[in-house]
Amino acid sequence: MNWKEIYHSRIVSAQEAVSRIKSGDRVVIGHACAEPLYLVDAMVQNREMYRDVEIVQMVPMGKCEYTKPGMESYFRLNAIFAGAGTRDAIYEGRADFTPCCFSRVPKLFDRYLPVDVALIQVTPPDKYGNCSLGLSVDFTKAAAKKAKLVIAQVNDQMPYVYGDSRIPVNDIDLFVEKSLPIPELAPRKTGEVEKRIGEYCASLVDDGATLQLGIGGIPDAVCACLHDKRDLGLHSELLSDGVVDLIEEGVINNSRKTLNPGKSVATFLMGTRKLYDFVDHNPDFELYPVDVVNNPDVIMKNKNMISINSCIQVDLMGQVDSEAVGDKQISGIGGQVNFVKGAVNSPGGKSIIAMASTASKGTISKIVPKLEQGAVVTTLRTDVDYIVTEYGIARLTGHTLRQRATALINIAHPKFRPMLIEAFEQRFHRPFDPNAVSSAF
Repeated sequence: MNWKEIYHSRIVSAQEAVSRIKSGDRVVIGHACAEPLYLVDAMVQNREMYRDVEIVQMVPMGKCEYTKPGMESYFRLNAIFAGAGTRDAIYEGRADFTPCCFSRVPKLFDRYLPVDVALIQVTPPDKYGNCSLGLSVDFTKAAAKKAKLVIAQVNDQMPYVYGDSRIPVNDIDLFVEKSLPIPELAPRKTGEVEKRIGEYCASLVDDGATLQLGIGGIPDAVCACLHDKRDLGLHSELLSDGVVDLIEEGVINNSRKTLNPGKSVATFLMGTRKLYDFVDHNPDFELYPVDVVNNPDVIMKNKNMISINSCIQVDLMGQVDSEAVGDKQISGIGGQVNFVKGAVNSPGGKSIIAMASTASKGTISKIVPKLEQGAVVTTLRTDVDYIVTEYGIARLTGHTLRQRATALINIAHPKFRPMLIEAFEQRFHRPFDPNAVSSAF
């Protein structure tokens, strides 16, 4: 049979497709905005046919009904990243969390978490019989390769993205055709705090640098401060709407990248329809698996690589917690560690952890003497390069513990500095001197 005959012979209803899932199966769900919501809903509706189905997922975008009270006998979530819809279930014991750097997730499927079923979302096949995974290649392609059963929601609203995102029709067992709007993440409003952070981060970005940016108010603020830069490139775990204007203006043109010149490279995309339409059949955008894009040995091949990430807390030694508030897992390791290591080993590279100086409406300092009890160290103090708040830039690389603490206190919110200074003087047995550390970058 040719690919068209294969494709049409494998089209089934959502109910028929999910009926192929068996009790005890491990089901990997496609990532983030590429989550096949129609298939997931059908699986939940079909729950009475299952017992003890393990769901493996990172960033969820759906209703996460499989984590609700009363679902325990049917489903058990094994999260590799905690999202808004799953963190309570993890904290309350209805779900589990597996810590893993994003780049290593595909390897989990080789040995530790063999995949029974992959639920993915794809574009309709092209003229060569290949579907595109659209917004999510990352671990989704690896899951589809390893799964015993691959079920794909075929959605004509999914953008066709180039790179290593293609999957042949013959490699998919069942197709469920369903056109649905792709989940969107609207840009957050940026206030004065984010704008000042963006300005400080931008001051560390030289012309010709290659950037890794995340999603949220601070990355958007950084993008807004880059319009006077030239010949920037993109090699990022994630791309969002903030890069579109910079590309259209020619600020980001990838002309001076040493790896994949001329191409914006990522492993998944999250944003609005503006971004999705921009990348659709756009030869300047390429998505690759996360064990390629997030591999520190690959990242460091880009000269002047700049990574910009955020965190929950940093202590006076420079230890960074980016995933937990006390005992509660609120996000995950993601690719922060990958890009921190890759950027600091890049010729001329810099790694930036950018954050507001306070949380909870200014009542909590994010720079602390010691990490909160139960919190985890996401990024080691030996890997941290720059910390940025709205009060300035603290370079930690090459500085002693005392110098690091001094630099961090200097960029903490003023109302929390007395508390931090007291902790400093107890720790180092000497008076605090704000001028005891160089501000040179």
